[in-house]
Amino acid sequence: MSRVANNPVQIPSGVEVILNGQSVKVKGSKGELNHEIHTLVEVSQQESSLTFAARNTEQNSNALAGTTRALLNNMVMGVSQGFEKKLTLVGVGYRAQAQGKKLNLSLGFSHPVEYKVPEGISIETPSQTEIVVTGIDKQQVGQVAANIRAYRPPEPYKGKGVRYTDEHVVRKEAKKK
Repeated sequence: MSRVANNPVQIPSGVEVILNGQSVKVKGSKGELNHEIHTLVEVSQQESSLTFAARNTEQNSNALAGTTRALLNNMVMGVSQGFEKKLTLVGVGYRAQAQGKKLNLSLGFSHPVEYKVPEGISIETPSQTEIVVTGIDKQQVGQVAANIRAYRPPEPYKGKGVRYTDEHVVRKEAKKK
């Protein structure tokens, strides 16, 4: 039995969950998200909580029950609070500037890097070296942050590049003569 699936998802006030067969719609103050539940997983709603159960005793369906619980919990959290990832630019002359649906980055290349912000994601730049990615879909927020970081991942000698704010970069020592 999945230990994660045993734990019910609490639905906060202001969040509406609509179960329709195997599709789930979660509405909240920040927006709405849809998800198709696998046929091996059964979801039931009691007042303000969702419970998850595997339809049979196979290991695969137990695992899917836990995964589904985690996904729906992230959806409920996303529409009520939202998710955010913070990135920091480290390096001389590295700067970021958000302009509408575009993020302009100068990362030491011979050309400026322009990143088009996907639908459902907002990007802010509180300072020239900080980027804050926010949205209601946890997976999409993480993917956008990873895409921005991929332009210039932190290098191990001076630590220059785009890094997550809470990321620890392991530094190497330069070659000795």
